[in-house]
Amino acid sequence: MPQTIALVDDDRNILTSVQMTLEAEGYSVRTFTDGESALQGLLSRPADLAVLDIKMPRMDGMELLQRLRQRSNMPVVFLTSKDEEVDELMGLRLGADDYITKPFSQRLLLERIRALLRRNEASRAEGSGAPPGGVIARGDLVLDETKHTCVWKGGQVQLTVTEFLLVKALAIRPGMVKNRDQLIDAAYGENIYVDDRTIDSHVKRIRKKFRQVDTEFDQIETLYGIGYRYKEA
Repeated sequence: MPQTIALVDDDRNILTSVQMTLEAEGYSVRTFTDGESALQGLLSRPADLAVLDIKMPRMDGMELLQRLRQRSNMPVVFLTSKDEEVDELMGLRLGADDYITKPFSQRLLLERIRALLRRNEASRAEGSGAPPGGVIARGDLVLDETKHTCVWKGGQVQLTVTEFLLVKALAIRPGMVKNRDQLIDAAYGENIYVDDRTIDSHVKRIRKKFRQVDTEFDQIETLYGIGYRYKEA
């Protein structure tokens, strides 16, 4: 079955144009022109990935993402206007996996969608460097790649695809410093440009999620000017 992409934007010209491009690539596409109808549609029938505009009637993209994240870890790409840096960062903190600035190249959007879907599939399969069964255990941390689950001290930590891959990249080599470029490659793949602040926003959200399970969580260390590392137990 073809993978399903949900497009949510109040600009019908964008919806029609992007829908035609994606369908030509073999994807099944569902479109929504406002946040409320998108929320109802995606909760009743989830998609494999969603592309959300930020400024929409009846529920903006930020609220829609927040509501979706209560029920789903579906990969999400945000569409944001050229000068909306604050919106980009807020979207990442709410759990978006990626963002693209308008006006955008449809080829770029297609590449980002392909990359996210590949990462989503890969994160659920046995990965290189993992013991048999796709389980990575580091002290109180257990990552199961086949089930895409993260457990810390017995509690479930709900991670998006990008967050899961970042935690894996850090935890698989405890004590080793990973700079932002290495983390970008691990989470987004090579030849995908992502601003450094994107990684910083993801790490902040990851820490927040772990601290909802354990208020004392401090395993992910920041080495200012260098990158991040997962502390050895």
